[in-house]
Amino acid sequence: MNRNLAMEFVRATEAAAIASARLMGRGNEKAADQAAVDAMRTLLGSIECDATVVIGEGERDEAPMLYIGEKVGTGTGSKLEIALDPLEGTTICAHGGPNSISVMAIGEVGGLLHAPDTYMLKIAAGKEARGLLDIRQTPTENLKRLADAKKCRVNDLTAIILDRPRHKELIEEVRASGARIHLIGDGDVSAAIATATPNSGVDILLGIGGAPEGVIAAAALQCLGGEFQGILKPRNQSEIERARKMGVEDINRVFQINDLARGNLMFCATGVTTGNFLDGVIFKSWGAYTHSLVMRSESGTIRHIRAEHHFDKKPRY
Repeated sequence: MNRNLAMEFVRATEAAAIASARLMGRGNEKAADQAAVDAMRTLLGSIECDATVVIGEGERDEAPMLYIGEKVGTGTGSKLEIALDPLEGTTICAHGGPNSISVMAIGEVGGLLHAPDTYMLKIAAGKEARGLLDIRQTPTENLKRLADAKKCRVNDLTAIILDRPRHKELIEEVRASGARIHLIGDGDVSAAIATATPNSGVDILLGIGGAPEGVIAAAALQCLGGEFQGILKPRNQSEIERARKMGVEDINRVFQINDLARGNLMFCATGVTTGNFLDGVIFKSWGAYTHSLVMRSESGTIRHIRAEHHFDKKPRY
């Protein structure tokens, strides 16, 4: 995979971030998401590659653009698979909250799990935890393992958890362990990445979120050398059957990070609203500032890109 493609793909997350940031705090989730989808799709069409969306906005009949199975790119060049979320944290953006991002993971054919659109129990942490955590163990046990790996006390750790009724018992257990908790309303991709980002203020992600987002997060943590594990949590028989159609034979399987994302990977994310590891879009009379993260697993390169976008010289996304 051509390394220069990473710099091409980040243009797509930048465009999606700028387009959706225009609707920050306006209370219209669908409009913000559609703006991001439209802008990302336009930029993807100009990139010299032959790529297929394996995780996108949904099935073709649900999403007219960037649906699962859609072909993007010019149709020439490297054959790739893309897992994307043009606006991760639509509710966050619509209400002006933190940690909304535009995000994309790129892999070679077969490099990304084609995850069904269902829930997934997840655990994620930075490089200190690689190979040490076990999602089958209790949160308390995993917090102890992480504290040992980081050479600190459990009450020095901060767990990031989606604020959902389903996490009531999880939150109670983490509190009883002595660890601190950062509750978030949405955006567990950025939360997972934050666990492997220095000075983000969080150490571990725990709880249930979307399975497609789990694949994107796993790709990012592969680039960062971090840890991620997941177990599918389908809500009904229909979701179980869908998972099996997508190749998941054992619904109770523990997906290790290498099962979710492997091989030569690229990852791009651009902040929409300011969060734990990316600043949000700032508009000026002449254009906008963006803050992006671009990573490659092969080289271990991590780039933070702060860009100026002059709208008199490029489209106003």
